[in-house]
Amino acid sequence: MLTDIQKQILARVADMKDTAPAHTAVNIRTNGQKAYRSQGEHIKIESKTDRDGIDIRIDPGTKGEKVYIPVVVSASGFQDMVYNDFYVGEGADVEIIAGCGIHNDGCDESRHDGIHTFYLEKNARVTYIERHYGEGSGTGKNVLNPQTVLYLKQGATVTLETSQIGGVDDTKRYTKIVCEGADSEAIIHEKLLTQGDQTAVSEMDVILNGENSKTRVISRSVAKENSVQTFYPRVEGNNACFGHVSCDSIIMGNARVKSIPAIACNHVDAGLMHEAAIGKIAGEQILKLKTLGLTDAEAEEKILEGFLR
Repeated sequence: MLTDIQKQILARVADMKDTAPAHTAVNIRTNGQKAYRSQGEHIKIESKTDRDGIDIRIDPGTKGEKVYIPVVVSASGFQDMVYNDFYVGEGADVEIIAGCGIHNDGCDESRHDGIHTFYLEKNARVTYIERHYGEGSGTGKNVLNPQTVLYLKQGATVTLETSQIGGVDDTKRYTKIVCEGADSEAIIHEKLLTQGDQTAVSEMDVILNGENSKTRVISRSVAKENSVQTFYPRVEGNNACFGHVSCDSIIMGNARVKSIPAIACNHVDAGLMHEAAIGKIAGEQILKLKTLGLTDAEAEEKILEGFLR
């Protein structure tokens, strides 16, 4: 018998069948099974034959098209593992929207592990948006462990926007970007919120091999109550290149945050820098908002909302 949440998912799938435009490709996965798939005008999605996952192939020169690949886990105790590979043709410029939502009403751990590997050809541009969220009335944990690996050829650019802002009990995130070609660029924006007894680990390796390649890593996080966060952003420069890493965290209650940025210059013309800051909300920020009529809780929420924007 279908649960209410599964019925809602299937209803949404039915809507997408009727409303998805020709320039949009969609693959919806629910509890380990394909729920719906549609091809874009220049984007093809195929199931793997050797393991669980899909291959997404984007034609050279494709412009303005989108790919949606959401995953939903609604069965308590379900363990999901998927491998998705993206092949982005020369000169393409696309947006890919991914992420996983877990709804757990049971007492068993629900988990989704996804490994996404991208191959960007010359002058390709990708904006990759990933959202993770958990909910449910059960006592079982919601666990998400995403891995994102990207290989960039000459002139290729990727912008990663990743966020996890609620309901995930444990997560281990790993991101690896290899800027192999000259003038390639990787931009990472990470947003993370933990609370209760949640734990989060985020590791990043950005390797700048191409001449004049560059990266910018911006991480913003909020740790509340008894939660624990650990960050390991690492950048390696092996040619004339530029890299900047910025990690800022707000800590509240009994939370703990550890940030360990690392840079390695292996070329005389590699310019890399990093900065990290961890601290509580400043009292004057709360006071200023209270003068506008907000309560302590409302002022705090506004500050956190702006910080994670």
